[in-house]
Amino acid sequence: MFQGLFNYDNPVWRYIGKFGDLILLNVLWIVCSIPIFTIGASTTAVYYVTLKLVRDEDGYTFRSYFRSFKENFKQATAIWLLLLGTGIILLIDIRFFLIVLTGASMVRTLFTAAIGALAILWLFILTYVFPLQCRFYNPVKRTLFNAFFMSVRHFFHTLGMLAIDAGVLVMAYFSVFYLPQFSVLMILFGFPLIAFINSYIFNSIFKRYIKDDPRQPGEEELRPILEDVQLSSLSAPSEDKTP
Repeated sequence: MFQGLFNYDNPVWRYIGKFGDLILLNVLWIVCSIPIFTIGASTTAVYYVTLKLVRDEDGYTFRSYFRSFKENFKQATAIWLLLLGTGIILLIDIRFFLIVLTGASMVRTLFTAAIGALAILWLFILTYVFPLQCRFYNPVKRTLFNAFFMSVRHFFHTLGMLAIDAGVLVMAYFSVFYLPQFSVLMILFGFPLIAFINSYIFNSIFKRYIKDDPRQPGEEELRPILEDVQLSSLSAPSEDKTP
């Protein structure tokens, strides 16, 4: 009985080990995100590890993190800077139409609704783009399109993830004032906790776009997202890309 209890393969110990990995990931994510422009590569690396964790794949967290960070640095950084720039523009527009431009008017209402819709799509893309970047080989343009299309196609999954993420953030905020002991745990796990929870959903979604190639055992390819898209327009991930 005790032999099984202290066996590392015991599900309880495996989950304890995963939470330890999340604490390490949080430290790595914070340190590697300090320059700000590296947030994209750092977030991609976090998802690379958490997607492996939810599939119960063994590996060294430290080594896996920096492998993904280095491999995806250029493209993930380009994606992040693009999203950061567009996000700042959207924020300025929202502030202008809600605060600066006062008074009721049809034009103000229409522009506010349009900017709000764009902000929601921006949030959808932000949610998907870095998990996609760590999972598949694609150019920046294709990765952004896939993030947009998947977020809309799997709309309820997207809403579920956003609701869970918002719930975790709200709990973290209120725990600072009402449950300081709980806030310590939230600080220890940080963003990787959100990535870990989301990875269960992303893993089920990505399975729909991956299939084994019988000619090359162990390799996977990204199926066209749209039925009328030619396979050649999507780049297949190599074996090294698979987390």
